[in-house]
Amino acid sequence: MKPIGIFGGTFDPIHFGHLRLAEEMAEALALASVRFIPAGTPPHRTRPRTDAHLRLEMVRRAIAGNPLFQLDRREVGQPRLSYTVETLTDLRAEVGAAQPLCLLLGADAFLGLTSWHRWQDLFTLAHIAVAHRPGFPQSTWKDAMPEALRAELERRMAHPHDLTGCAAGLVVTRPITALDISATHIRDTLRAGRSPRYLLPNAVLDYIQSNHLYLPEN
Repeated sequence: MKPIGIFGGTFDPIHFGHLRLAEEMAEALALASVRFIPAGTPPHRTRPRTDAHLRLEMVRRAIAGNPLFQLDRREVGQPRLSYTVETLTDLRAEVGAAQPLCLLLGADAFLGLTSWHRWQDLFTLAHIAVAHRPGFPQSTWKDAMPEALRAELERRMAHPHDLTGCAAGLVVTRPITALDISATHIRDTLRAGRSPRYLLPNAVLDYIQSNHLYLPEN
């Protein structure tokens, strides 16, 4: 059974770095689909200035036309903080115990995993697939990990082919194209009155401009 990829984030705004990560991981891991889940109120950072429904619409426009990509609205509009472990618990109840789920993370997010709410429970709900830049020095990466996370990585490290054999509990790492694009840089570019074109889809940029998001600073 092919795994379902889970890709969460604030997506404030979504850009080509997000989309390329999802595309390359879907191909490398033979994912059945990738569900984009815009965060409502993320617990690990200050509350996004852009309303969740606007960020949801930007994601919808960005992934339109890709049959592998799906939009999941479950975190938007929730009055509580958006904890990944609770989202995965909801998803697991929907898809059943046998369906493999695969949480897609960048290397930086994975390094901070021990700060997440009930982080060890994530392994009971999904596999974790870590995307990193080509030539990433894994020895240095492991040295930067908290000891508890390094122990989990060494115990759970697997090959992508193994993801179909069980529903959760494994960790895989994959190199992806290095695109030095960040949502922070795009917001700063827009607020400075400069163009971020070719950093994000035209449909997203058009939506940003028509809704007067990330306005230039006075």
